[in-house]
Amino acid sequence: MVKLTGRQREFLSRFLDIYRGTKQPIHYTQLAEKVGVSELTAYDMLRLLEERGLVASEYVLPRDGGPGRSSIVFYPTEKAAKAMAQQAGEDWDKKEWERVRERILQALDERKGAYQNLLDEILLRIPKRKSPMLYVTEMITAIFLQLHQLREEVSVNGLFPDLRLLGLPGELGLTALPGLTVGLTMVEKANQHVARLLLSYTQKYQDHLARLSAENKKRVSDFAQEVMNIVGM
Repeated sequence: MVKLTGRQREFLSRFLDIYRGTKQPIHYTQLAEKVGVSELTAYDMLRLLEERGLVASEYVLPRDGGPGRSSIVFYPTEKAAKAMAQQAGEDWDKKEWERVRERILQALDERKGAYQNLLDEILLRIPKRKSPMLYVTEMITAIFLQLHQLREEVSVNGLFPDLRLLGLPGELGLTALPGLTVGLTMVEKANQHVARLLLSYTQKYQDHLARLSAENKKRVSDFAQEVMNIVGM
């Protein structure tokens, strides 16, 4: 298995996302602009990934066929997607994730605020989840359900601002979300067993979330928005 640093993994993930969108090899200067790094950094990183068999390059002539220097463009190899899946432990089944998503949203809609049994079920499932997508999805649900049950209490104590001020349901907010579990342990009316369980799951949640592709982060972000809408947060 190809081992990548966090920085290399993030760069490759962004490169894959951009390539999937354009379906065209990309020049390192364009990639640098889209990723937000210097041209030299982008070039060096692409060359490093090429040495590891994750990226390939080719020279192309000017588009108009006129005189001028050829330029180098890069594209991912088949090995790249496999390496990202291995690095992230992201051997996930999209259909299975959709089924879990639908079951959760349906349960939230049907139970009309009586969510304790659903929360208990999810808390039991979370540590058994091998898929990072499912782990993150159910962790988000569990935190929102606990916050929903304690909404009035935490509001009175001023522990939490409006969730949207934290950047929810965007990626930044999802990263900050587990921090609220620390506050839950300080709420007198909170179920401390539940609060401690959530707290014990936060590190793995953060690790899994950081390793998801940009595409999958968007999926869980959209899911978080749906949960917030149903439970009225």
